[in-house]
Amino acid sequence: MDETLKNIIFLAITGFVAYHGLTYRDEEGESDFVRLLFGCIALLFFLRVFIVDVLGIEIF
Repeated sequence: MDETLKNIIFLAITGFVAYHGLTYRDEEGESDFVRLLFGCIALLFFLRVFIVDVLGIEIF
């Protein structure tokens, strides 16, 4: 499996986890701390892979 396909699969999974974790609300409309935490972590991984591996932008 080549690197581009791995990046696309990784971005799809982490993007879904980040979206679900950041937008989830229970029946009362409250956010869950653990889902917010893992959503933020997934978003950081998503952005890192997208910026560095897909776009090829090196920060340092």
